[in-house]
Amino acid sequence: MALTAWGFIYTASGSDPARETVVETPSCRSVFVGVNDPSQVVDVARRLVEGGAQLIELCGGFGPVWTARVIEAVQGAVPVGAVAYGTEAVDQVHALFADH
Repeated sequence: MALTAWGFIYTASGSDPARETVVETPSCRSVFVGVNDPSQVVDVARRLVEGGAQLIELCGGFGPVWTARVIEAVQGAVPVGAVAYGTEAVDQVHALFADH
């Protein structure tokens, strides 16, 4: 089975989780969704899976707790992964997402 549809969810202040940006190629549909608050990620992930996403990737700003919540919410229907940052970037990433 080839990957033909996937979703990426990111966190950015002022984002509307109902708004999707879609990038289509002849062989794959990529859907990007921003959320204003990390708690919105679960509903967005479920919606993407219901819409045919075969894989979900999460912005590193969600961290392991929200990643685990998404994995649980989609009940193993699709793989869920998260962007990870090396130890050299931890302080910088924390500063960017400290208010979330």
